[in-house]
Parts: sequence; structure tokens; C-alpha cells
Amino acid sequence: MPFTPRLVFVTASNVEEARRLARIVLEKRLAVCVNLVPNLESHYWWEDQLETGQEVLMMIKTSAEQFETLEELVQLHHSYDCPEIVAVAPHEMASTYRQWWERQMGTGRAE
Repeated sequence: MPFTPRLVFVTASNVEEARRLARIVLEKRLAVCVNLVPNLESHYWWEDQLETGQEVLMMIKTSAEQFETLEELVQLHHSYDCPEIVAVAPHEMASTYRQWWERQMGTGRAE
């Protein structure tokens, strides 16, 4: 299976939701690691209103090949109507870390 690393950013409403989503994603083997960054202050437009809120940023280490399945799973289990799900491609990374990431992505498949 090809391997194209991706970092996917998802914001969650609180740490409990982020932990629940992380566990679901990891149990389905759609990522090798999920970092949670609590106490994120978000400012955004929603339904023509300027909003401010506290969120948790999830940094999900996955692959481009798993993105569509990951997106569907997050949409299904997320509390937001329109969750942030943004993928970026890392341009550089340590070769040993990339090898670990690739090996881990290859050890399981989504159900």
C-alpha cells in the first residue's frame, strides 16, 4: 500500500470529546498517533456571528490514503455540525520517524 504522510488538524469542543475521537481513530488504525493540545482559544465566524470559544486541537498523524475514511469517521462521531478537518503534507521529517510512521500505518487497516 502506498504511504503519503499527512497531519490532520481537528478541533474538538473539549478534552473528553478529543480523547474519545482519538481513541476511535486509533482503534480503527487510521492514525499512528494523535496529539491533543488543550486550551486553544478559537475566534471564528459561525452563522453570521463572530464567536469565541475554548477548544482542543487534535493533531492526527495519518496518511493521504486514509484521509477519506478518517474524515468520514470524524464527521460521524464529532459533536459539531461542521468540524474542522484540515490535512497538510509535511515537507520534511526525520527518516527514522518516517519509517516508524510508515510501518505503523501498514500494520493495520480500517474495518
